[in-house]
Amino acid sequence: MSDKLICEVFKSSRKDEMYLYVDKRQGFADVPTQLLETFGKPVPVFTMLLTADKKLSRVNAADVVEGIKDKGFYLQMPPPKEAYLLDVHRAHVASRSDARSDEQ
Repeated sequence: MSDKLICEVFKSSRKDEMYLYVDKRQGFADVPTQLLETFGKPVPVFTMLLTADKKLSRVNAADVVEGIKDKGFYLQMPPPKEAYLLDVHRAHVASRSDARSDEQ
């Protein structure tokens, strides 16, 4: 496979912000059946010419190209939930508050 390929991107019908990248020529031939069952019906998003240096929003294009080259697909997982980040922030604020109380 060359350093560029025509890539199709699909979003999951079951999980928000989960995307599957595949080589347009191969389609889903190399994607494991179990992954497709978990992913749900692939919803086409767009087709693009992908190179390792292309700027993508949440993933490194070189990782996508390597994943497709090695496994025949690349799975982009959803970002961490904001609620989780809010919980982390609250825990941090609480620990700082406890530390201040101990100082007094």
